[in-house]
Amino acid sequence: MKTFLVCSDSHGRRGALDRVRPLIAENDFFIHLGDGSSDAREILSLYPEKTYICRGNCDFAFGEAEYVLQAEGLSVLACHGHRYGVKRGLEGLAARAKQLGCEVALYGHTHIADVRTVDGVLCVNPGALASYAEASYCYLVLHRGKATPTIVPVS
Repeated sequence: MKTFLVCSDSHGRRGALDRVRPLIAENDFFIHLGDGSSDAREILSLYPEKTYICRGNCDFAFGEAEYVLQAEGLSVLACHGHRYGVKRGLEGLAARAKQLGCEVALYGHTHIADVRTVDGVLCVNPGALASYAEASYCYLVLHRGKATPTIVPVS
């Protein structure tokens, strides 16, 4: 079993990220999906072996465009999502995930938490850590070829 703490769209508002920081040590992976990628630099320095930071459309120099992670018999695409038009639909994201051989696609950009399957790909948006709506993150568990995402509000 592998566990992931997945967040996105902190946009410089580090308070919510600070509230989830104690959970990072307890998880196997920490992923920031962009727009506030530099907010997670300290976490990267503390946990370089398990931290993945994507660059969003509001990030100019820090983070990678996307990652493919493999664990528990699954491949996971992690990206911000803007390059795949996620505000208009998830078909482009699902197509990219399938192109890369991924069963799961993690994305941000919309600031709206969402979990749904599109063309056989489990698409998960953790919502935004910034205060645009109710702040949230995703606790994702991969176990024996199965992915179980849970959207968690940040109080």
